[in-house]
Order: sequence, then structure tokens, then C-alpha cells
Amino acid sequence: MPVSSLFEPLSIKRLRIKNRFVMAPMTRAFSPNGIPTPDVAAYYQRRAASDVGLIVSEGTVVERPASKNNPGVPHFFGEALPAWQEVIARVHAAGGKMAPQLWHVGAQRDARHADWQPVPIDSPSGLAGPDKHSGEPMSDAAIQDTITAFQSAAAAACRLGFDAVELHGAHGYLIDQFFWRGTNLREDSWGGTTLRDRTRFAVEIVKRVREVMPADMPLILRLSQWKIGHFDIKLADTPEDLRNWLEPLAEAGVDVFHCSQRRYWEPEFAGSDLNFAGWAKKLTGKTTITVGSVGLSGEFIGSFRGESSQASGIDEVIRRLERGDFDLVAVGRALLGDPAWVQKIRDGRGEELQAFEPSALATLF
Repeated sequence: MPVSSLFEPLSIKRLRIKNRFVMAPMTRAFSPNGIPTPDVAAYYQRRAASDVGLIVSEGTVVERPASKNNPGVPHFFGEALPAWQEVIARVHAAGGKMAPQLWHVGAQRDARHADWQPVPIDSPSGLAGPDKHSGEPMSDAAIQDTITAFQSAAAAACRLGFDAVELHGAHGYLIDQFFWRGTNLREDSWGGTTLRDRTRFAVEIVKRVREVMPADMPLILRLSQWKIGHFDIKLADTPEDLRNWLEPLAEAGVDVFHCSQRRYWEPEFAGSDLNFAGWAKKLTGKTTITVGSVGLSGEFIGSFRGESSQASGIDEVIRRLERGDFDLVAVGRALLGDPAWVQKIRDGRGEELQAFEPSALATLF
């Protein structure tokens, strides 16, 4: 199919994106002591120079003792900020736009780094999953300090000149742990029996972040139904459930919903072929980003099991974009080992598209 629709510019408030491609956030962990190196800056610059419309950084953690579960994950506070200043300067010099993804892993631990055990572990109910205990429930003071940490990181992003900010509210990490009844059993105002009740933590973060962001600077929120290790979980079983989840977040100040699926082409609810991003756009009217195995044959969880993925076509992405299901398309692993992927799509160089090999996870190319 013609790819011209993928190369139409899009404006979101003051942010003008030259095409519909977003570099998806992918944990790289090449930042010793939490500080991005010049190689990290060059990694993002290469994608900007190769015409990725908007780059969303790897997850960068806010200032809480156990906000990360891997020592190489970058900080977005303190001594790391001058390094992020260099990253955004190089991305802008290459003609790109970029948002940091602000993250807190909550009770999710990384078995590959079992010796990394900062404390206290933050989670709504001392659970990393249903009946999987990890630490103690957060106190109200810890919750308030965490909200302030997200606000401070967003303020830093604005000072450094980033073009947007993304909050990581997906995949079973801290914000998502408050959404999920499997990990949020609180009986105070931070919990509740309904999904709308359990949005309060995220809503308060969004409100506080918006206080320090210019009104015309976009705020992105990444969401997912699935969780790490719980791939079939659905927070919202029906479109009405989804409305009750997303509406408070939109009203609080989210401009863009970044809707994570393992496979973007799978329908979210029975009776319609709309995917997660399609339903989010239909129900809220907000800009949405679709993501999940774009341009590859296999989904990304398999890559951590050592599985390769072949390059695949994007006709279905184009069909759904032109139908108006979503506005932007995030690409992860296809861009990991091939910075020029967007240019190859634009120029019809399909024969040059590369397979994804898990070895790419071990390098910063």
C-alpha cells in the first residue's frame, strides 16, 4: 500500500511531528550509576537523524529509593540531568523531537538483577502480583512524595527543552499497580472496588505534572491492559469500563494515550476490530499512539526468550491509520537494530528491512 499517510505531519498542541512514527520506549540500561553516557546520546541522535518523527526515551526513573530494578537504568534527576541536556541537544541538532518517559517500577523486580535490592519498595498494597508479596503498602506520605517526584522530573524535562513528557502507566509498574485490583487492595482513597476509583493515583500525578508544564506542551500517558507475567489480564472488560478508566485521566490533563499491546492488530473487545488505541480514540477523542510488534512477525516478549522476528509488512498499520483508528505508530524492536527503518519504509526499500535478533538487546547501536 502507498505509505504517504504515514508521512503526513501531525500537530499536538505546540508539538509538530514531521511524520506518524514514534520510537517506542525500550529499556536499555546502558547508564552507569543512572547517568546516560555519550553513547546513549548518540543512540538517540541516530534515530532523529533517520527521520523518526518523535522519540520517546527508555524508561527514566523518578527520585525514589527503589524506583528502578536494574542499576543501569537512567535517572531523570540530580547528576543525570546534564547528560539528558546533551541528549536533547543532539536530538534537536539532528532535526528530531523527544519526550522522556518518566517511570517507577513499583514492586516489579528483575530476576536478572536479584542483587539490586534498594529499599523501600513502593507499591499500593505490598504486592507485585496477586498473592505475590513484596514489601509493605505505601504510606500516604510515600504516595505524596512519589507524586512530587514525578512532578519534579516533569519540571526538569521542561527546563531541559524536551518537546513532550510521557508517564509510564503500563505493564504492571507502579502507576499500573494502582489501577489493577490484583495489586491494589487498599481500602482508603487510593484504592477502591472500581477501576475509576483506582485511577486516583495516576490522576493526581497527571494534575501535578500539568501544573509545571506549559499548557501547550503535550503530556503522554502509556497504558496497557496486560502486565508482565500476566499477559491475559484486562483492566477493562468492556468499552464502558475503558471509558471509566480513561475519562478521568483525560480530564486531568492527558493529551495523548500511548496504548500498548503485544500485537497491535488484535481487537480489544468482541464485536469490533478496533484495537486498544482505536477504542481509546473513539471514547475520549484524544490523540492516540498504537504500538505492539509493528513491522515484525513476532511479539516482543518472545525476544526475551531468545526468539528472532522477521521483518513484516505494514499494510495493516496503514489501513487502520487511514481509517482514523489512531494518529501515531510507535515502533520498538524494528528500530532497535536499524536506525534507518523509517527511511527505508518511506523510500520503498522493503528488501532492506532487517529481522530482529535478540542480540540487539545487548548493544547500543
